[in-house]
Amino acid sequence: MRWLIGIGINAILFIALAGYFENSFYIEGFGAALAASFILAILNMLVRPILIILTLPITIVTLGAFLLVINALTLLLTDELVGSSFEIEGFWMAFFIALIMSIVNVILQKTVFSRKKEND
Repeated sequence: MRWLIGIGINAILFIALAGYFENSFYIEGFGAALAASFILAILNMLVRPILIILTLPITIVTLGAFLLVINALTLLLTDELVGSSFEIEGFWMAFFIALIMSIVNVILQKTVFSRKKEND
């Protein structure tokens, strides 16, 4: 259930970021945002761990900051897989979107999901 909530949250984040960065980030609609969020979740489960293992030395040297580069690469791969309904203009825009999404997801993890655990 938490995985589906995460997909919904990322879809809403995609819509919000596309509205804010109109010239650099385009989403056709909520359906495209859901599809992109679902594909990103699948890539995060399958491809991201492999990338993390392959880049472990540089990730350690940068104290984990290289994980943002991996997140940006998975966003660019999502852009390629979804097609023209989800477009990110360049690596740096993908990096910035990955940074914002990481910050928002950490905040949500610490506030919403931790309160849910305490109530259970």
